Amino acid sequence: MTSAHRHGHAHGNPRFERPSLRPDGVRPLGAPGQGAVDYEHRVDFARLREYRLSRAQEALESSECGAFLLFDFYNIRYTTQTWIGGALGDKMIRYALLMRGREPILWDFGSAVRHHRMHSDWMPQENHRAGFLGFRGAVDPEGGGLMRDAVAEIVSLLRAEGLADAPVGVDIVEPPFLFELQRQGLRVADAQQRMLDARVIKSQDEIMLLNQAAAMVDGVYQDIVEALRPGVRENEIVALANARLYEYGSDQVEAINAISGERCNPHPHNFTDRIIRPGDQAFFDIIHSFNGYRTCYYRTFGVGWATPSQEDAYKQAREWMDRALDAIRPGVGSDQVAATLPRAEEFGFESELAAFGLQFAHGLGLGLHERPIISRLNSMKDPVELRAGMVFAMETYCPASDGISAARIEEEVVVTDYGIEVLTKFPAQELFVANPY
Repeated sequence: MTSAHRHGHAHGNPRFERPSLRPDGVRPLGAPGQGAVDYEHRVDFARLREYRLSRAQEALESSECGAFLLFDFYNIRYTTQTWIGGALGDKMIRYALLMRGREPILWDFGSAVRHHRMHSDWMPQENHRAGFLGFRGAVDPEGGGLMRDAVAEIVSLLRAEGLADAPVGVDIVEPPFLFELQRQGLRVADAQQRMLDARVIKSQDEIMLLNQAAAMVDGVYQDIVEALRPGVRENEIVALANARLYEYGSDQVEAINAISGERCNPHPHNFTDRIIRPGDQAFFDIIHSFNGYRTCYYRTFGVGWATPSQEDAYKQAREWMDRALDAIRPGVGSDQVAATLPRAEEFGFESELAAFGLQFAHGLGLGLHERPIISRLNSMKDPVELRAGMVFAMETYCPASDGISAARIEEEVVVTDYGIEVLTKFPAQELFVANPY
């Protein structure tokens, strides 16, 4: 493949574009600029906040619970429209209480309380409260009474609203906190299922943010193919992608998978300092978020050239992908989509459990793995109906006959009234050879 041919693919050769299925007159989903302007409709954050809170409140109203007590960072963001990232994201110290007919109350970390009172004033001032539960056990839960006092405050609020006798839905929780809830007389139910149901249908603003996040990765892949030469190490590609994403405005680069050469088969789901060599097959997964909305976006490349076995593996992975995408439309069961995917034995695994994560789809939103999850492992026994407004990433993987190479493709799709829209635009209909000789 000549350099001109390669760049033709990168700039939209029709052979690399999946035909549009949208009806005449229906505009494609947009990914406008990220700044606020007066001359275009872009993301309406007030509308986004109203939509998310209303969905959470509807989920609560339809449940048996009097309130939801939320520790999952994505559920907290969805209901309170606040965020703290980085080192505090997994420490189980922030929590929110959503009661029927009331604005959420948020217990937050240190000075973030004062900051959110100033800058997140869509919640009443008094609903921003200080809280601390001990950094996942670093403070002994039996000493100091932090959890005892936190639960006592929650019980008092529930009693004041006449909700203490109804179950309280909890999404994720530390065991000592769960035990304290029960000790103080609260009945605990599962809120995570209800919250995931609330989050499954994306609004127009959520879809636009997901599309903007994908557009950022489109650009990063152009940088990767220009840098993808023999002598470059996997970790250098990871560094390049991280830097470029933060320059674009990413708020969190969760992970960059960089896998090349003999590491492609079996898939290790990580990166190393391996030096990329001529003729390697290499694939990458870029997982980041923009305003909280995530990507999961694999692409596979040949480095310098591609062998027949690598080409064949890619063609097969693409065939599996296209079969799955062709099956997706509103009203279809997830089992029907899963049935288009290859059985584990077809690509060298002894069971669907052993092969899980290689041929499947997962919802995208504030979380990386939301609903629907579509695979032969779960969808045949417990199918769900696909609905307009669902957004998910479809993944396929095919090992090559050389025993070491493999192809990995992932497309992010929006289910629409007329079928699907694909958000991931970097060429993937054929194996892209980077910097060919």
